[in-house]
Amino acid sequence: QVQLVESGGGLVQPGGSLRLSCAASGFTLDYYAIGWFRQAPGKEREEVSCISSTDGSTYYTYFVKGRFTISRDNAKNTVYLQMNNLKPEDTAVYYCAAGNYCSGYVSYDNKYWGQGTQVTVSS
Repeated sequence: QVQLVESGGGLVQPGGSLRLSCAASGFTLDYYAIGWFRQAPGKEREEVSCISSTDGSTYYTYFVKGRFTISRDNAKNTVYLQMNNLKPEDTAVYYCAAGNYCSGYVSYDNKYWGQGTQVTVSS
């Protein structure tokens, strides 16, 4: 079965950290650019970060740059999003997607999407 599965979300206090995982099954992540997106209640989905398939270049939107780090472990067929110094405004459902390329921090031509993992930042 072809799917992407996110995990690692949860409740964390402001200033805390979480590491999200995006694991693929049924296909190889190596060939795809992977993007992370998020959607907060009542808001539109927004792009967060992208990692290319070609050279592993990474890109971030300005509001997470310096706090979030995207990485990939092709041996584990998994992409990670390390999130540090989390803020209440980071609260959202986080999704990963496998696409053809990154254009900046956005992955395009996304073929596969995960079901999302909830991140809640609150004291």
